[in-house]
Amino acid sequence: MPDFKAAIIGCGGRGNAHAMGYAESKDVEIVAVADPFAENAQKMAEKYGVKKIYADPREMLEKERPDIVSVCVWTGMHLEMVEAAVAAGAKAIHAEKPMANTWGDSKRIYEVVTKNNVLTSFCHQRRFGPRFIKAKQLVNDGAIGDVLYYEGWCSNMIDWGTHWFDMFFWYNNDEPAKSVLGQIHVQEERSVFGLPVESQGTSHVWFENGRKAILVTGIGGGGCDNRIIGTEGVIEVTAHRDPAIRMLRGSGSGWEHPDLSDVEPKGNDTSLSVLDLIACLKSGEEPRLSVRKALQATELIFATYESSRARKRIDLPLETSDSALLTMLEKGEIGPNRKDG
Repeated sequence: MPDFKAAIIGCGGRGNAHAMGYAESKDVEIVAVADPFAENAQKMAEKYGVKKIYADPREMLEKERPDIVSVCVWTGMHLEMVEAAVAAGAKAIHAEKPMANTWGDSKRIYEVVTKNNVLTSFCHQRRFGPRFIKAKQLVNDGAIGDVLYYEGWCSNMIDWGTHWFDMFFWYNNDEPAKSVLGQIHVQEERSVFGLPVESQGTSHVWFENGRKAILVTGIGGGGCDNRIIGTEGVIEVTAHRDPAIRMLRGSGSGWEHPDLSDVEPKGNDTSLSVLDLIACLKSGEEPRLSVRKALQATELIFATYESSRARKRIDLPLETSDSALLTMLEKGEIGPNRKDG
């Protein structure tokens, strides 16, 4: 008999990705799923042999009292679903990124789960991707000398950029960041999963160990998604196309393509993140995607927004609690409906 009961809130694409991970574990049984769209819940239940379906996640949590809860709903619902899972006695929570719509809600999630000793992780699953693991290994082995800069490009700061901020920490062995200087521009109304995002943005990050990072959003990069620049070479990583990773060094004769066959563990990134949480629930260790690590990446997002609003560098920790982007949009201080024209 499995050791843990799991329940999934949200039966869309990401909910199914979480379900795949639970299905690979002999320690877990998915006892229930919840989604207001009955068709989505029914499909997941049939695919993974789940016996109970709910339209209301709160009812599911109260009746089933699961040990592990996956939160796979839109970002604005994360806090209330995490609080409900904690209240229902969950031992562990695996939630989708980004953490929340505001910095205050993100900190509240961290406070609630840590105060109640609920093991919690957020699905920055790139930390399980072979290309990203290999890049970190190469950096730590000194393959490109001393690291000077990390670079990233993506469509927006909060939905996609949260991955690259997390990757900056991953490459840098989770050394703390100390300050952020950023700017965002909103040319037209655009949202992702109900959360407004910028049209373009840039974020410069300084880390305590002297390394720096820059994230650019809304425009394409130099043919890759991440770049790590060192004193003796460059590593480039792409997320969904080939070459997955390549390296150029002064001592070489051109681009090198590191072998990924030796990277462990093997498997689907999201499934591995679920399995890691289960293993840590049993061992008491910190998950690779722990809420602590998610919070540090999230802080860079909201510090970038705040830097744009305040028109100055933001020294961490970030003191404001709102999302400066959302507040500026509401006040007409940014975006197509700016009051000053």
